[in-house]
Amino acid sequence: MRKHFELFDKSGYCPYCASKLEPETYDYYYDGNMHHEGWYTGYTGKYYCPYCDTKYKEQLEKEKEQLEKEKKQKAQKQYEEKVSKYLKELDIVFPVLHGLYGEDGTIQGLLELLKVKYVGCKVLGSSICMDKVYAKIIFEKAQIPQANYVYVKADKDQYIYVNENFEEKELDLKNIAEITEQKLGFPVFVKPSNSGSSVGIKKANNIEELEDAIKYASNYDTKILIEEEIIGREIECAVLGNTDVKATCVGEILPAEDFYTFDAKYNNSESRTVIPAEIPEEKVEEIRKQAIKAFKAIDGTGLSRVDFFLGNNGEIYINEINTMPGFTQISMYPKLFEASGISYKELLNRLIELA
Repeated sequence: MRKHFELFDKSGYCPYCASKLEPETYDYYYDGNMHHEGWYTGYTGKYYCPYCDTKYKEQLEKEKEQLEKEKKQKAQKQYEEKVSKYLKELDIVFPVLHGLYGEDGTIQGLLELLKVKYVGCKVLGSSICMDKVYAKIIFEKAQIPQANYVYVKADKDQYIYVNENFEEKELDLKNIAEITEQKLGFPVFVKPSNSGSSVGIKKANNIEELEDAIKYASNYDTKILIEEEIIGREIECAVLGNTDVKATCVGEILPAEDFYTFDAKYNNSESRTVIPAEIPEEKVEEIRKQAIKAFKAIDGTGLSRVDFFLGNNGEIYINEINTMPGFTQISMYPKLFEASGISYKELLNRLIELA
């Protein structure tokens, strides 16, 4: 027996099946009741030579998969502990993160659990404003004028129409499109409820385009918002504060395309901003008041950019609130404050003080 053990120890071979074993995984074991020596795997505690029997080969693969899974879980846990430790050592976090997991309340919730101070809206305000449908419900309750809309849920190839009383009814796409035409007319804008930077948005001019747009939006979210078109100008206002909220002058977006798509925002140099917007002063004051009201309605803190439409009929409609707007020196938010007498450096200092 000693000779056999030494043979295995040096060569890594089982002489009975002449198959390569893994010395770091298996310990030698002898069972006098077996016709030949068996091998022991530490994971299951069973004795066998896995290379002599096909069923044990399958078991061995499962064991290896489980070990790999446990290794990955351990590595993930160590990484999470490292990140948590790092974040806890910080005085303040400025989470300049956009879209899902950045401005939807997720990172804010993590920082709350770690008891780390951070700049910007808290969990509730962030999550509401990331979800366009629920933001509209809050705006409606606050009696802030906005575009009329239809709310649809998508689950694979199934579609559910949600009425004003939150009663749900499963319908096919054609029926939903017909209801939308009756309520809103055409054209309409179809948007994933949870998305940013105009991702997943399409304009629909008829039933067929609407059906396609709903399918397209469902690739990004299970909740879909369909809004009527507001013919007018795109106006933005920046707000700053916790309880004592201040609003800036307003700026205007002049998109290079039919509407402010992702490409129009980031890839088309012909898109322009005008600060201050050339609109009547009474409209500026109304927009500033509505911006503060909307910000407070969603329980906003710190900062936000509030986007509006100034309709050709002279009416003002809220579009959305961006709780963590772009923060480069050419972004609308800091430029609006600069035009209102607050420099980029001073703005950053104030936001950190508000954290």
